[in-house]
Amino acid sequence: MKFFLISDNTDTQIGMRIAGIEGVVAHTEKEVSEALDEAVSDEDVAVVLMTQKTAELCAERVYEIKLNRRRPLVVEIPDRHGSGSVTEAIGRYVEEAIGIKL
Repeated sequence: MKFFLISDNTDTQIGMRIAGIEGVVAHTEKEVSEALDEAVSDEDVAVVLMTQKTAELCAERVYEIKLNRRRPLVVEIPDRHGSGSVTEAIGRYVEEAIGIKL
């Protein structure tokens, strides 16, 4: 099983590539959607890392994958553009998944 990165900047992609994680740089909703299609269709991809900015471009699709699919696990990672905290993101997912606000 492997990781796959969808990033909006090359700095993040290069850093992850040094760590052995392949991925793509995507700037539009179409590019992000195509990268998600590639990751979901690859049976070896277990975790998709997405920068917050790319996840926001396809927010509904990302939530659908998170809530309805067992694989891959989609994880939003902060980057130099990110302003949200991990705690806020987790709280938002719990609220959307089961309707309880933390």
